[in-house]
Amino acid sequence: MNDAPIGIFDSGVGGLTVARAVSQLLPRESVLYIGDTAHSPYGPKPIADVRRYSLEVLDTLLDQGVKMLVIACNTASAAVLRDARERYDVPVVEVIGPAVRTAISTTRNRRVGVIGTVGTIGSGVYQDMLGVNEDLSVFTQACPRFVEFVEAGVTGSAEVLTVAEEYLAPLRHAGVDTLVLGCTHYPFLEGAISYVMGPDVSLVSSDTETAKDVYRQLVSRDLLAGPDAVATHVYEATGDSADDFIRLADRLMGRGVSSVRLVQTGAIDLPHPWKGTP
Repeated sequence: MNDAPIGIFDSGVGGLTVARAVSQLLPRESVLYIGDTAHSPYGPKPIADVRRYSLEVLDTLLDQGVKMLVIACNTASAAVLRDARERYDVPVVEVIGPAVRTAISTTRNRRVGVIGTVGTIGSGVYQDMLGVNEDLSVFTQACPRFVEFVEAGVTGSAEVLTVAEEYLAPLRHAGVDTLVLGCTHYPFLEGAISYVMGPDVSLVSSDTETAKDVYRQLVSRDLLAGPDAVATHVYEATGDSADDFIRLADRLMGRGVSSVRLVQTGAIDLPHPWKGTP
């Protein structure tokens, strides 16, 4: 048994969907969440910058004593997953693998679509992981404005539907029957995405699938919180103000995020795979 918190990280508020799913599945587990609002959004940034920002935040979480790291950001997962699993001695869970496994088991016509940020789609990580199944056809589409809408708190408007129609038209024409929401911000737009894609297309969201992966890792490593554990939820952000994070989190999550601590992430020496290596 281990009552230390689970560390969850995203570039902004999108990873709150993963934090919510983890808390619903594991209500006794404490959560420490960091949104890297100082550098959000990650999607359009060079992969080298995303790697540096991500490892800085993961270092900060580990310094605060978490028992597991959850990279609740597709762009960051694509940039640092291998580095993180070599760098840290705690379990590392990411959002891409769980969604890929579910998509493979869900599709009926073997035509799978993936939407994500420019960085995630450009990395090719979904194409590579899905492409090992030779009978699958994979179709991708970058949807950069989706994150902008969510970060602005706009999840249901005529403009959102218009942009969704534009982004998703190629995937509809390709005849996909399964669509992976390859960004943790996108579940907030699930209504619009489902409406545009139609009732015959299954949406795969990484938040619930990642939470299941977290559960499996904790059980297999005997890291579950004890039966008398009282869960705490702490939220941190790297930007200059916590007010915007709190307002947006309240609006999107439908529950109170009463306080957010501001933290600074320090510079790290990227060539060394383990923290503290000289």
